[in-house]
Amino acid sequence: MRIAFHGANASTFAPGFAELLEAPHEIAVLSDELAGPGEAEAFTAAEVVIGVRLTPAMPQAAARLYQVAGAGTDGIDLAALPPGCALCNVYGHEPAIAEYVFAALLARHVPLAEADAQLRRGDWHYWAGKPTGLRSELGAQTLGIVGFGHIGRAVAARAAAFGLRLEVANRSPLAGGPAVARAWPLDRLAEMAAGLDVLLNTLPLTPETRGLIGAPELAALPPRALVMNVGRGAVIEEEALYRALAGRRIAGAILDTWYVYPDAANPAPLPSSLPFHELPNVVMTPHMSGWTQGTIDRRRAAMAENVNRLARGEALLNRLR
Repeated sequence: MRIAFHGANASTFAPGFAELLEAPHEIAVLSDELAGPGEAEAFTAAEVVIGVRLTPAMPQAAARLYQVAGAGTDGIDLAALPPGCALCNVYGHEPAIAEYVFAALLARHVPLAEADAQLRRGDWHYWAGKPTGLRSELGAQTLGIVGFGHIGRAVAARAAAFGLRLEVANRSPLAGGPAVARAWPLDRLAEMAAGLDVLLNTLPLTPETRGLIGAPELAALPPRALVMNVGRGAVIEEEALYRALAGRRIAGAILDTWYVYPDAANPAPLPSSLPFHELPNVVMTPHMSGWTQGTIDRRRAAMAENVNRLARGEALLNRLR
């Protein structure tokens, strides 16, 4: 079969991919713009396209499988899929994202960098026995997870190890998994928010989740609360979040997913049209939480397995359409 890795993101998975296939296949690595010699032709001829973005403006592919090189499918216009083409996604990022979540949370309760910098100046602020240096403990917090899929469950398992109280808001009832103190439907998210120290969004972006966390939910959070986003940026309403942070109605935010992303026209934009970067109570990272070598290895193996299954005529993993 002809396999096309389309774009910079997908091309990350190309090295070593052929070695995971059960039979030889023709593999092409194509640019995002499909502007190189023969790239548009290779894209349209591919039986398997691996990528993260598909629009009607692109050349019409004839693929049997469009394999998204990630979990989110908000970059895929279903109208641009060829007739009969299967659409599959892939996970494998949840261990990395869970580690990111707890690295960020622990940094707020165990200020190693700050203590190190102070001690190098002879400042013993955090010395045991000085009441000025008392710290909070992560295990005393209540964490609310919005969405209980792959990421939510990975975070919850680690939350249990740290002793956090865990609440979850989810579209469907919870079945198994880590112990949860209380589960909420998504339409009662503001009620859950009222008792939280940390509100963590893990949801993908769909028409139903866009702006799900808005002004009412943010207003319900206690002033001590922290907002984290490792799902999709637009699940949290942009202006409402900015106003809550700028007005110090909540304590802060740790944001890894955003509202503006680089593209060919603007390769280095600020991640929002609003000045989040000017707020001292925000930690900003460039959508990095799930991007580790482990994620690459797990996703590469899962995508290669789908190619093998397609070649064998077997059911595909994580088929969405």
